[in-house]
Amino acid sequence: VQLQASGGGLVQAGGSLRLSCAASGRTFSSYAMGWFRQAPGKEREFVAAINWSGGSTYYADSVKGRFTISRDNAKNTVYLQMNSLKPEDTAVYYCAAEYQARTVVAGYDYWGQGTLVTVSS
Repeated sequence: VQLQASGGGLVQAGGSLRLSCAASGRTFSSYAMGWFRQAPGKEREFVAAINWSGGSTYYADSVKGRFTISRDNAKNTVYLQMNSLKPEDTAVYYCAAEYQARTVVAGYDYWGQGTLVTVSS
């Protein structure tokens, strides 16, 4: 499966952005999807994940209540709605695919190219 993330940009603290990740190739609905992020000088970290049907979602404590992951299997796309953004949310955001929803980087075999989110204070 090939993944293409988009939707990043510059936003002020307290603002919102919606990231999208479009999938092509094998059957999108077979895959759980995850969002990860990597800030400068830091390791890539888990943000959110969703199972193949959208019925189960998982979040890092740092984004719980502010970010929402969702998917549209008819459009082969997963979304990350980010509200109440903070400067510490600044990072390159990556989408990833795997057969089971996981919360660790090593749990995913397929990755998109990343999209930069910058939150100014």
